Amino acid sequence: MKLRIGIPKGSLQEATVALLQQAGLQVYVNSRSYSAATDDPEIECMLIRAQEMARYVEHGALDAGLTGIDWVLESGLDVVTVADLIYAKQSRRKVRWVLAVPQDSPAQCAEDLRGATIATELVNVTAKYFAQRGIDVNVEFSWGATEVKPPTLADAIVEVTETGSSLKANQLRIIDTVLESNTQIIANRNAWAISCKRRKIENFALMLRGAMAAQGRVGLMLNVQVADLQAVLDVLPALNSPTVSTLSDRNWVAVNTIVEESASWEVIPRLKAANAHGIVEYPLNKVVL
Repeated sequence: MKLRIGIPKGSLQEATVALLQQAGLQVYVNSRSYSAATDDPEIECMLIRAQEMARYVEHGALDAGLTGIDWVLESGLDVVTVADLIYAKQSRRKVRWVLAVPQDSPAQCAEDLRGATIATELVNVTAKYFAQRGIDVNVEFSWGATEVKPPTLADAIVEVTETGSSLKANQLRIIDTVLESNTQIIANRNAWAISCKRRKIENFALMLRGAMAAQGRVGLMLNVQVADLQAVLDVLPALNSPTVSTLSDRNWVAVNTIVEESASWEVIPRLKAANAHGIVEYPLNKVVL
């Protein structure tokens, strides 16, 4: 039984395909097609805009898909949340939907925008944000280029940002965070109820989480005399306790561990100074915790 999975088309596409490939699933994207071939005969992929993913998953056209929490909430549709994956277009962190106004606007908080026009793609979430605060505003859907609409076409905007640099470039000032969002794996409830499909979806999520856990980390292995073992262990900032294995020469052991790649620059010289030998740093594709 094949699994139909939606990959977000657009800004998240490149990062998602790279993550899938790191996880071990080769995805072959054709720029002229919305279908993507994989090297797993039991997985079919389609390129779908993140904004529409929950609709096709909820309706059953897709068994599962990757999209943001923001678009799931915006859709209001009923899907299963399988796993959180903290990555975005440029970084491994959450994105924010922020309420922003022109630099010279007198508004300092949401309450200062009573009666204002707010432009955004995230209409339902934005309307709920203001309604919960009892603030009467006019929320208008924006088809894009939202940052350029204030002050002529809107008084304020709710827009997604990773770094805030685009907002600053358009002379906008953030006054509140409406929603934090990250990518999720979501599943159709009927597909989730079928044991073989659920197992495939769970395995898919497991491999993606493993690929994400490996990002920014490297493996280290080395040999050390038993007499110097504690000095070596004191140097290692291990993910978990390092694996220590006895060698054929009982006076020596092998040590294997995982460290942050950024730390290896300082750790390796310190290991050498602690009398470690044969130090090898190697890349990681997946770390399954």
